[in-house]
Amino acid sequence: MTTIIPKRNHLCLGRKMFSRVRPANFPKCVIRYQNSAWAKRLGFGDLLADEVGWADHFARFAPILGSFKAPLALAYHGHQFGTYNPDIGDGRGFLYAQIEDPETGRLLDFGTKGSGLTPYSRTADGRLTLKGAVREILATEMLDALGVNTSKTFSVIETGESLERHDEPSPTRSAVMVRLNHGHIRIGSFQRLAYQGDIQTLETLLRYAAQTYYPDDLDHQASRDQLAADFVHLVGERMADLTASWMAAGFVHGVLNTDNFNISGESFDYGPWRFLPELIPSFTAAYFDHQGRYAFGRQPEASFWALCRLADSLIELSNLDAMQKAVTGFQNRMNTAMVQALCRRLGIDGHWPDASSMAESLFKAMRESACGYEAVFFDWYGGEASGNRALQGKRASLYQGNTWSEAADLLRHAPKSELANPEHAYFWDDDPQTMLIDEVEAIWAPIAAEDDWSLLREKIAAIHRMASAYGDSMIAPESVIHG
Repeated sequence: MTTIIPKRNHLCLGRKMFSRVRPANFPKCVIRYQNSAWAKRLGFGDLLADEVGWADHFARFAPILGSFKAPLALAYHGHQFGTYNPDIGDGRGFLYAQIEDPETGRLLDFGTKGSGLTPYSRTADGRLTLKGAVREILATEMLDALGVNTSKTFSVIETGESLERHDEPSPTRSAVMVRLNHGHIRIGSFQRLAYQGDIQTLETLLRYAAQTYYPDDLDHQASRDQLAADFVHLVGERMADLTASWMAAGFVHGVLNTDNFNISGESFDYGPWRFLPELIPSFTAAYFDHQGRYAFGRQPEASFWALCRLADSLIELSNLDAMQKAVTGFQNRMNTAMVQALCRRLGIDGHWPDASSMAESLFKAMRESACGYEAVFFDWYGGEASGNRALQGKRASLYQGNTWSEAADLLRHAPKSELANPEHAYFWDDDPQTMLIDEVEAIWAPIAAEDDWSLLREKIAAIHRMASAYGDSMIAPESVIHG
């Protein structure tokens, strides 16, 4: 096993930002999922066929040479459904290790879920259900295939414990999961220090985050007031890009609390997520989101609100005027990113002068019709290169009449992106790949009843085929399902 250890990691921030913890001791370790492509890329390829070695690192969490001697449970606060909560932190996960991506040089975090109790667990058990892990596999695989900047599910290991949960049949099976992404510093990490009035550590965190996650975009030697404003502005751009990609994918995260936004601009931590069946702005993912705060159509609003809370946290390092200016560009960036994200999903040239009109007309037609969300992007992929297919295919009747007249006309004349491949065999299937809640439940049912993993294996293979058609994944997807 050969990995690259970065010169700086989360330990640079000092003990105020984390607690050292011990992993849980699980009764058994049954490997269920391995992200083969990322394992090979990061130097763990030799462990793919070594069940003991894989479990030692990703269930028992033996230290990776050169990284942390013990895992770190990160400390943070956050607004949860609009209410500030100072009593949170990594309650059932921790930062296991940080290494360097050998291809990009970027810092990569191994974060866990279901790895045991921490000082922030409160009354919870620190565990993850196997169903929750399977759902996260499906979410990250689908989002990655659709071009969303998402965490990657790296490993899932069943742990042999029986868990009691109020929102699924209990007792239920347990698992420990490892996710891979470029950072676990959250908006809530800054909120916590501002809440405590620890301005010195707040500045340390700001400078570490700027140097680590924006090495080429920020002047790390700038005065703290200028750096704070520039940092908020750039985080806002990444948040706008991320939110636009969720919207284009028809994805509803479900819980956009400020502790669920990291400052590296990646989507992560999938609980009650959903994909849209149709374009319904009021569609919610979380059964407990009674007011629709995080409904599909309100995700841009929720993202901007969270960005403003980051700006609030940094006012003591800057000033109110600077922070207000730093967040004012979010809406314009969001609008631009939304058009570009829709063009990518449709395989259309994003420089096309009518792209904005097309995007507006498309969403209007989708809201007013009963077209399947994913089906629209599937049918019209390639713009003018797919117009005849869309208008002569099995859903052709849905695109007729006044509701679709303007959008269909624009799409029929939309120039294909140079990167798009509408001739890929995937686009000649009758129907697109989707990830609706009934499909998720259908995949889980045979696992729960008979330990039959075949439907999950088939679905992941189908998603990877879709990913090859879109060509948007960071690296060629590859994974192994055991069971």
